[in-house]
Amino acid sequence: MREIKREEVKPGMTIKVFQKIKDGEKTKLQQIEGLVLARKHGQEPGATITLRKIIDGVGVEWILPIFSPLIEKIELVRAARVRRSKLYFLRTKSPKEIRAKLKKVAK
Repeated sequence: MREIKREEVKPGMTIKVFQKIKDGEKTKLQQIEGLVLARKHGQEPGATITLRKIIDGVGVEWILPIFSPLIEKIELVRAARVRRSKLYFLRTKSPKEIRAKLKKVAK
């Protein structure tokens, strides 16, 4: 896994986002891993990404502000070449069908 810049995040990538969480007095890093379904608002400060992951058979989605100071780093787990910018149709697919739809990119 390699660390990537916030500007490089694209739909079809499976990424790990390390986010700072305040727990009382302490701050700790929470990691969220998932497939990027969409990226909205381009390079502006309010840009967001939508991550999706299946947890215990239930689809969970996070909408994260990509340029937030609370995001420590982003690591690339897997990249895939996709043919559209919004992958909302993957919400209705099974994990096996999703793997078939995402074409692997040579590193």
